[in-house]
Amino acid sequence: MSVAVGTADRAVATVQAVARHRIAGPAVVVAGVAAAGTLVWFADPTTPGGIIPPCPTNALLHINCPGCGASRMVYSVLHGDVGAALQYNALGLVLLALLAVSFVTYTLGLWRGRKVRGWQHLRYAPMTVLVATLTWFVIRNIPFPPFDGLKV
Repeated sequence: MSVAVGTADRAVATVQAVARHRIAGPAVVVAGVAAAGTLVWFADPTTPGGIIPPCPTNALLHINCPGCGASRMVYSVLHGDVGAALQYNALGLVLLALLAVSFVTYTLGLWRGRKVRGWQHLRYAPMTVLVATLTWFVIRNIPFPPFDGLKV
């Protein structure tokens, strides 16, 4: 009888640990995103000389990397200005939306106990994101119209 009770206790402890994992992991991610969003909200990267440093690639090489304007894009999204967010970093805005979708599908998979397929599970998703990022890097550094308007 004591062996069965010990096994049952271990099974309950295992179920509780898995349940904590299913909640704790996404909760930590949400808390981290909230903290980063709060920092960007109050730092106001659209004002020069703030606490968020400028892009080192732009400062050293005078070219726009794929991430240039990302903090200003996030600031604009947090304030509901999607037009300004697109102007600062259009690809970053699309990737931010895809990242949010990925997080939701991953979290749903944790809660359901089985994988929920999302865009990130598609065969060519990593290569597509890489090609889009490299293309964005090249296009936003072309020095003549209409591409010079993509510089930030």
